[in-house]
Amino acid sequence: MKPHEIIKGIFIVGGPEITDHRDGCVYLIDIGELILIDTGAGWSINKIIENIKSIGLDPTKITKIILTHCHIDHVGGTPELKKRFNPKVYIHKLDAIPIEEGDSILTASRWYQTTFPPMKVDVKIDSPMEELEIGDQRIICLHTPGHTPGSICIYLDKGGKRILFAQDLHGPLLPEFGSNINDWNYSTKKLIDLGADILCEGHFGIFKTKKTVLNYILSYRRHYGVE
Repeated sequence: MKPHEIIKGIFIVGGPEITDHRDGCVYLIDIGELILIDTGAGWSINKIIENIKSIGLDPTKITKIILTHCHIDHVGGTPELKKRFNPKVYIHKLDAIPIEEGDSILTASRWYQTTFPPMKVDVKIDSPMEELEIGDQRIICLHTPGHTPGSICIYLDKGGKRILFAQDLHGPLLPEFGSNINDWNYSTKKLIDLGADILCEGHFGIFKTKKTVLNYILSYRRHYGVE
């Protein structure tokens, strides 16, 4: 798979089928400035930057990185991108702690036989819903605990479609990550209520049409026995 435009102004530029098999999916929003959602595991930064250039965009215009949760396959590239382009880094306050402490278990870096260097976070999301207004575009960050205590999902309305970034909606739900099935149950209900037209997932790619998105979420609710 190659990096490509999902809907006007929204791209996938990294992920297990695009950069490195260890990477979670990396999405890019172009609204005059560039916003990255997650950064992969860290081994593919040069490739991600090349991919951004290949779709005709300038990586020096990355002003914000929104991290959906603290696991290294989603945050590992952040320190290097911060060093090169100095974007503001956003994450929920509960998942900021493992990032700032370089916790090898809660960042799952031990799973990947590597380490995550402690890194300061610029903006700690501290509400059930955080809204970013950039020009005339609203980007909503929802606190959706379950996979981790500080997991967030992001959505925006663009081109008549609602696009939802729900990276590790599928889990896994493991005690060592601080996962909580009751929180996950509540969070996935909130995601269903959004009625998204397009789901950009963290490892399994992109799902289009309301029905496909709904069925995907329901499939994991059945998997975890909450339906």
